[in-house]
Amino acid sequence: MIDQLIAKIKETGNPSVVGLDPAYAMIPAYIRREMTETWGKTPKAVGEMFFAFNKAIIDAVADLIPAVKPQIAMYERYGLEGLSAYIRTAEYAREKGLVVIGDIKRGDISSTAEAYAAHIGGAEIEGENFDLWKEDFITVNPYFGIDGIRPFLTPCQEQNKGIFILVKTSNPGSGQLQDRLVDGEPLYCRVADLVNEWGAEAMGACGYSKVGAVVGATHPRQGVELRERMPHIFFLVPGYGAQGGKGADLKGYFDKDGLGIIVNSSRGIIAAYQKDADFAGPEEVGPEFAEASRRAVIAMKEDLQNAV
Repeated sequence: MIDQLIAKIKETGNPSVVGLDPAYAMIPAYIRREMTETWGKTPKAVGEMFFAFNKAIIDAVADLIPAVKPQIAMYERYGLEGLSAYIRTAEYAREKGLVVIGDIKRGDISSTAEAYAAHIGGAEIEGENFDLWKEDFITVNPYFGIDGIRPFLTPCQEQNKGIFILVKTSNPGSGQLQDRLVDGEPLYCRVADLVNEWGAEAMGACGYSKVGAVVGATHPRQGVELRERMPHIFFLVPGYGAQGGKGADLKGYFDKDGLGIIVNSSRGIIAAYQKDADFAGPEEVGPEFAEASRRAVIAMKEDLQNAV
């Protein structure tokens, strides 16, 4: 799958991924009214709102981007109806030819990790395998070491899926653990070495592993260091846009060919209409709200191209 992701980045000329992380306050009022009139003030209505919102954004930007990244927690908070919207969103994105990165940040050991790995490996029932979650990559927490990673490597190797392992995250508090010194080096460097080791077991034809790393845009110095340390590991880069990261911060994240990363923006794209002067706020805007997302993707693409 890493080869397909890189092919899509080359095809679109855009290393951007749209984070589909909807919140109730982002949903335009006309969608909220339609769904509550149909389904009442219920989780079912919210699930339908989220899917309608996501679908409009995907339709507006699918020709510009290689991938989307839905964050499962935004959907889980509304129970089964939210999860249904998550799965339908992933399925629709795939229908539009997009790679789907499920931001689930799972991590555990033994049979529990094996169960989580069904997100990309599928669920087997009486000899038949069901791809229930419609994800091509997922994010994984490495805190359990190889015991928590091994079950995810199997679908990477056997089913051409992929994972992105948390290495240096974009949040301000990441240094409390990730920057702690271990034998004279920050912990994130030791994790990076492990990602290299694990990734060597699942190399793609493109020279990058199906095992990638999450490296935040808000730590440009560390990003350069980690690119040198992990030359064959593809980076998923959060922290662009609303968290403060910009294209100029990412020059050292790219490889010599202008590849090696895919950069996430969530609120900056899906809620763009709320800040675009040409669009009304959530109470007045109509279906044209998704055009603001398209503008935001184009601006991000240009910013990243300038960095390359």
